[in-house]
Amino acid sequence: MNVSQPKSYRRVVRHVTTGFAAILVFLALILPDQITRLPPGNHWQTALLRIPIEALLAGAVLLLLPIRWRRWTAAALGLVLGALTVIKLVDIGFYAILARRFDPVLDWTLFDDGFNFLIDSAGRPSATAVAIGALLGAVLLIAGMTWAMLRLTVVAAGNRRLAWPGLGVAGVAWVALFLTGYQLIGGIPVASTAAADLARDTALALPKDLADKRKFLAEAQDDAYRDRPGDQLLTALRGKDVVVSFVESYGRDAVENPAFNGAVLTSLADGDKKLAAAGFAARSGFLTSSTAGGGSWLAHSTFLSGMWVNNESRYRSLVATDRLTLTRAFKNTGHRTVGMEPGVIFAWPEGAFYGYDQVYDKQAFNYHGPQLSWSPMPDQFVMSQFQKQEYAKPNRGPLLAEITLTSSHTPWAPVPSMLDWDQLGDGSVYGPMVKSAATPKEVWKDDARIRTEYARSIAYSVDSLIGWAAKYGDDNLVMVFLGDHQPASVVVGQTASHDVPITIVAKDPKVFDRIASWGWTSSVKPAADAPVWRMDTFRDRFLTAFGPEGDPH
Repeated sequence: MNVSQPKSYRRVVRHVTTGFAAILVFLALILPDQITRLPPGNHWQTALLRIPIEALLAGAVLLLLPIRWRRWTAAALGLVLGALTVIKLVDIGFYAILARRFDPVLDWTLFDDGFNFLIDSAGRPSATAVAIGALLGAVLLIAGMTWAMLRLTVVAAGNRRLAWPGLGVAGVAWVALFLTGYQLIGGIPVASTAAADLARDTALALPKDLADKRKFLAEAQDDAYRDRPGDQLLTALRGKDVVVSFVESYGRDAVENPAFNGAVLTSLADGDKKLAAAGFAARSGFLTSSTAGGGSWLAHSTFLSGMWVNNESRYRSLVATDRLTLTRAFKNTGHRTVGMEPGVIFAWPEGAFYGYDQVYDKQAFNYHGPQLSWSPMPDQFVMSQFQKQEYAKPNRGPLLAEITLTSSHTPWAPVPSMLDWDQLGDGSVYGPMVKSAATPKEVWKDDARIRTEYARSIAYSVDSLIGWAAKYGDDNLVMVFLGDHQPASVVVGQTASHDVPITIVAKDPKVFDRIASWGWTSSVKPAADAPVWRMDTFRDRFLTAFGPEGDPH
């Protein structure tokens, strides 16, 4: 009795560990890299009803190999599967935040941004703990997958009479299901090739990125406007002051999603009234951004260069070319070109590519108030400094200003309030306001509150822009403001479009005569049926509309 109990105990342990190993490998092989691909509601369990071809092929190969090669091959397959599973988990995170797959060649730099976001929303100790936990989890997952493959190989080799028939039956079923294309709820095929597809995509990432880079560089050189003389560019905006402003995370959902758009709609409606009272009109439409959830610099470069910049490789390639940007086009016409960039903290060599005469980085704003999480300073303060340092200068020439507003950057807390423009001073007035405002930790405990604070931050950014234009804008002002991308999926979900609003504001009706054919809405709020263009098409449309081609005939 005493002898049989240890034997029975060991038998149970072997069965449990083998079962655990099988479940671990099976889940790694069949789970999709997007949460949205799981069947909805209580049907998610049907995602487990899949036959992974990789398991059948690996099982057959391992059984056929001689003993001396079997263990090493199983360990190698475990390492590969573990690494692919880590990539799949990262993919899930990327789809949740940026609505796209992780690029194993280009996207490593984004982890630094993610860590900084965690610091803003949860604090440095928590962010550090999460980072360490993620790293240890990845190591343990790879090690565990290697152990699981070794364990299953030993069991299968010791039970060949059961293993071969099992592989045969499963193989026939897989072929039949593959040929019929049978799918589960949610469009997930039962005959799974998920791990093989991920391995293929990962292995091909480098050659694919290199090929894309060559193609992109060739397209960048094909520029009808690059060699056009300045006197043939933007002729309809001679003497105009043009302000191009990017509003962080100002996406289409901010104006159309009834779950949280109330504050934004109020801001836009008030904005129309303020602008009309000051003699301005507005036209609005939509652009489809090259990014979502983050990567603002990709959208900025897409908009200003007329190139589709949707990854870091394209961005780095672009800024090394002589592609004509909207900024440089204005520079070539004699405008003074300035960039108001409160988010620029370190050296920013890209400023030379865009063609700025001067870039105002964080230090140049002389802000002495508190930082608002990621945002270095409130948007109204940025606009007030633009007014003081550039727009209000006496006897100046025409101006092109690109202004990046950051108050609506994640984590959308704390959100400042509009103040009297004469009260802003050096920004220290924001100290008490920030102390009494909700912190990111408080906001990010509740998804509904995240969406509410997001909308409040967008409303504040819009109020800052329109408030400045209504108070200070003269007859020669032309203002273009747009969103850079939709916010993260915690606000809009994983199936939201990449569309962002864009608005042109001016007093001169001749400005709007130039874009009458665009069909844009007569408001700062684009109508639901307003035109939608890809963001990279705007540069050429704008240069055409306000150049000699747009002259009335």
